[in-house]
Formats: sequence, C-alpha cells, structure tokens
Amino acid sequence: MNTTSNQTALITGASRGIGRAAAERFAQAGYSLLLTCRHSAEILQAFAIELTEKYEISCLALQADMGNEEEVQALFSRIPRLDVLVNNAGIAYMGLLSQMSSAEWHRVLAVNLDSCFYTCRAAIPLMLREHRGRIINISSVWGIHGASMEVAYSASKGGMNAFTKALAKELAPSGIAVNAICCGVIDTEMNACLSREDLEALRADIPADRLGSPHEVAQLILQTAQAPVYMTGQIITIDGGWY
Repeated sequence: MNTTSNQTALITGASRGIGRAAAERFAQAGYSLLLTCRHSAEILQAFAIELTEKYEISCLALQADMGNEEEVQALFSRIPRLDVLVNNAGIAYMGLLSQMSSAEWHRVLAVNLDSCFYTCRAAIPLMLREHRGRIINISSVWGIHGASMEVAYSASKGGMNAFTKALAKELAPSGIAVNAICCGVIDTEMNACLSREDLEALRADIPADRLGSPHEVAQLILQTAQAPVYMTGQIITIDGGWY
C-alpha cells in the first residue's frame, strides 16, 4: 500500500547492495525515488523502470559521482523538493596505510565523506522550506572501532559519525532529523574481495553466526526515515551483536 506517495527520497549508490535494497524497500512504501550511481547507469536505469512498473511510483535514475562537487550541484539542480536523503554511496580500500597513495586516500575521503557535505548542503534548503526532513548516513562499525588495513575507510566513516551528530544539533530546531546507520559485515559486493577464510573468520566472531543482509539494513533505513523526528543525532548499529 502506497502510504507515502507524496514524499520523495534520494538514495545514492543505488545500483547494488544496500542502496539497491533500500530503493526497493522505499518503493514498496510508496516513495517517489531519485537514485544515483557512478558507473552502472544502464543497470540503474533498468532497475528504475522495474520499480516504476512494479510499485507504480515515480523513479528516476541519475548518473553522478557523489564525490565530485560540480556533479552533485548539477544533480540537485534537477530536484525541486526532497523529504529523505540517504547517503549510501561509498568505496573501500584495503591495504597498508604506508603503501596507500595520496590520490587513493583523497578518493576514499571524497566518496565517503565529502559527498555527505555536498549532498547535505544542497538538501538542507529544500527541507527547510517544508520545515521537515530526514537525512540518513550509511556508516560502518569501523568508523567506531577502526579496522587494520582499512585506515582511510575507518577515518571516513568516523568522520561521517561525527558529521551526523553535529549536523543533527544544527538542524533539530528546523524539524530535520539526522541519523547514521553503522553496518557490521553485510553480504554485499564490497566484501567480495575477502577470501572465504576471511569471511568465515568474521562470521565466527558474530554472535548472530552470519553476515547481515542488505534487505535487513534497508528495513532499518526505512524505519529510521519514518521514526519520530525527536530521534536525531543517533549512530544506530546493525551488526548481529558483533560490537
């Protein structure tokens, strides 16, 4: 049942994984959708058509590099109103910090953290006009605890968590909630670089005895978008009891 057909959500990094699952969950709930990706434009366009036909909603696929300020500005020039912003676009880097190039460092920070600045800065005026809105940043438990061999990724997600808490205080008087969802090990393509042995070692440390699914995270994203506005500035962890 489409109970939120008058609300629009922008979900970045929506061509796969958590972003794709979130898009379907929001479509099921009746949101109009704006979906972005950097590389997989044809895949995202086909997915947008599928959601439009299946759930009878408006769904627009847009190609943009969320770590590029000019491309984000161009994206938002096409958005007249916005109720929910889901900052999901992200990349990982695994390797020794001593062997990481400056370009690789800056790219991780641009896609994972700078993108939040660009999108939030553009979205806030749209939400202020309605005196309401929800901003949900998709973070990681590594942003809280840190991960060896993933220093840049951990730094970007730690920055996202601090960004979330600070912006929530700034926007609370305006009726805009800002929260982050910190994911544990989720069964997505981002973890495809890990060996079966590494994944098994991770699973063994998780009390739930399994990896999380993108659909579980998607459900939490939707619930956060529909939570009371008084719930703001929270770093919500979904990790099977890992940390």
